[in-house]
Amino acid sequence: MSIASGAPGTVGAVDVEDAPLYVVGDVHGHLDRLEAALRDQGLIDDEGAWTGGAARLWFLGDFTDRGPDGIGVVELAMRLAEEAAEVGGSARMLLGNHEILLLGVYFFGDHPVPVAGGATTFREIWLRNGGLQWDLDRFTHAQAQWLASQPVAAVVDGYLLIHSDSNAYLEYGSTIEDIDAEVADLLRDPEPLPCWDLFRNLTRRGAFMGDSGADAAADLLGELGGRHIVHGHTPIPYQTGEDPATISGPRVYAEGQVINLDGGIYLGGPCLVARLPLQERRTVVSGADDETLAMVYDIDDDPAYG
Repeated sequence: MSIASGAPGTVGAVDVEDAPLYVVGDVHGHLDRLEAALRDQGLIDDEGAWTGGAARLWFLGDFTDRGPDGIGVVELAMRLAEEAAEVGGSARMLLGNHEILLLGVYFFGDHPVPVAGGATTFREIWLRNGGLQWDLDRFTHAQAQWLASQPVAAVVDGYLLIHSDSNAYLEYGSTIEDIDAEVADLLRDPEPLPCWDLFRNLTRRGAFMGDSGADAAADLLGELGGRHIVHGHTPIPYQTGEDPATISGPRVYAEGQVINLDGGIYLGGPCLVARLPLQERRTVVSGADDETLAMVYDIDDDPAYG
């Protein structure tokens, strides 16, 4: 069953360009708040049409689940990709764990998958992670093909863009090109268990926190390139213990090597859209770092997982 067309231009590192670079953190179905954040940056107008000109926009993944209109977010991203390209800009995305889970439940909904202590199904894990039947009912094969053709990592202007704060990407290759090509092959003719393993790997988190976090970040940058890692996946409030309503911008940590753009939107935090390089780097040091080092699954019945 082929679900990815291997669309050209979706794999590998991206050259530095003389155009503004914007990155979007996790959206989780909050379409209205995403549109408001993009408007604030001058990237779309009141009708949601692209106004960013030659700007480059990257979504870090997790479009769906936990919010009211995940498929609306997918539709917006697909349309902006076309509109931006028409005027010399670009709007692109990276796959997050929730995109992999959505593809899994779409194609293998009731197929059993292994978890600690037994087995469950893609559908059960999707529901436990905030999956909405409303989104699944609207999800089309064309949307599935588009999502499955997107990369999981890119280097842009010296920034290593990934969804998860994890080194699990190295399980799929030792270069950006190899990793994206391996994932594209996996999703082009998917089998249930490799798809499940990809989801599990992209749910890992916390690799760049704690005493060894800066070294882990430096190691990943040394392997894949770039000077700074930019990720989403782990809400900033989980890292710092802050009230989500007080989050006002990205978090810079791991001795300045890592930027977190997940404002915790489904917890009440902001939808973060940041222009890189950051004008003001917000660094928070908190003992909460160590609490997420062992997280593997993104499962909703445990409040520690986001």
